[in-house]
Amino acid sequence: MTQPASSVPASNTELSRSLKGRHLTMISIGGIIGAGLFVGSSTSIIASGPAAFISYAITGVLILLIMRMLGEMTTALPGVRSFTEFARAGLGGGGGFVVGWLYWYFWVLTVPVEAIAGAKILQSWIPLSPLQIGLGLMTVMTGVNLMSARSYAEFEFWFASIKVAAILVFIVVTAAYAFGWTSPHGATFANLVDHGGFTPHGWIAVLAAVPTVFFAMTGAEITTIAAAESAQPGRAVARMSTTVISRILIFYVISLFLIVSVTPWDAVRSGESPFTLALNTMHVPWAGAVMSAIILTAVLSCLNSAFYVSSRVLFILAERGDAPKMLVKLNGRRVPVASVALGAVAGFMGIIAATEAPQAVFDFLVSSSGALIVFVYMAIALAQISLRRKRERAGEPAPAVSMWLFPWLSYAAIASMAAVLIAMAFRPGSQQDLKFSCITLVVAILAYRIVNRARRTAVPSAIT
Repeated sequence: MTQPASSVPASNTELSRSLKGRHLTMISIGGIIGAGLFVGSSTSIIASGPAAFISYAITGVLILLIMRMLGEMTTALPGVRSFTEFARAGLGGGGGFVVGWLYWYFWVLTVPVEAIAGAKILQSWIPLSPLQIGLGLMTVMTGVNLMSARSYAEFEFWFASIKVAAILVFIVVTAAYAFGWTSPHGATFANLVDHGGFTPHGWIAVLAAVPTVFFAMTGAEITTIAAAESAQPGRAVARMSTTVISRILIFYVISLFLIVSVTPWDAVRSGESPFTLALNTMHVPWAGAVMSAIILTAVLSCLNSAFYVSSRVLFILAERGDAPKMLVKLNGRRVPVASVALGAVAGFMGIIAATEAPQAVFDFLVSSSGALIVFVYMAIALAQISLRRKRERAGEPAPAVSMWLFPWLSYAAIASMAAVLIAMAFRPGSQQDLKFSCITLVVAILAYRIVNRARRTAVPSAIT
């Protein structure tokens, strides 16, 4: 009889412990700083005006609360190797199944999306079609993720380092211009109020932009998955949950504040990088080419992380018996080859669907994952409350890293995420994403019911 995943010898299912602190720090940074900042911020600026940086600050606080909850659970349950498994610990087997599969689906669809985005950037430099370049990028990333977790981490370390260095240089150059030190016309902070006011569309627009910003800033939780392949995962995640995330939020808010300070907000165009616009305004040479290279780095970083995360979440699901047991097997480098291969197949199929199939097919796939990260985060918050209540009833002391002002800030985080979903329901551009994501959630719940019923049926049969 096939051996259950839980009883497979540890030597055959133990992931590597090869990641260092510097890897985890940059993985955490790389998870948040992506094309959503460099390009997607244009949408927020257009919607909110100069006050767009406040939308990022509000969203940043919400992300910080989520990471603090993860830090608490990681400290209290150091044996949990994926943040999706906190849902299992706090909400039961059904929570682990649904959250795990939703999170895998979210990231496995991110793979072809980022590959196509990278292909479109490279198309201006390489005389090949988006399909050919996209398949090439997928092939390279498949090879990287098959080599070892260390290979993924090294790529991500350098990708993230480039992004951080670019933002720091941007902040210094733009601040010098905004304060009038390098500007021929003196300080430029008048741009904050000279073009229709600080909030040209009102404060409601600033709050309404939060859902868009929320999706751009997700990804910090990746570090909790990568930490499972480090020497001291609990300590690493506890440190990342507040200190590193706080620094990243500062990058976001200061960058956006400086952009709307040196550039009139109404000069920003949707889909075009406001960073490039700011650099052009300051007459920085080669601004377009430099930003294209940085945006490409951000896209490849996200592609690399999406590939890694989807394979590791699938590995954990298989280990728990929620996915085929063949996905648990590791190669000599402690890499779950079958899980990586399945992610690669999904990525290749997604690229083909995006470039060869009717656009409606790919649009449906993307829309079906649009709100999933909100569902996942809400489940994690509910799990944190449940686990904290259990510890309190058992008289256990609070862990070294605890949620601030419990339970009120935990409830506030859940209410804020519910507000994001409500806002999506009323925004024409987000209604389809919410609708299809709800369908995906229902499918995952039904799948759990079917699998669970099959398990209960199989147990008596095995006994007899």
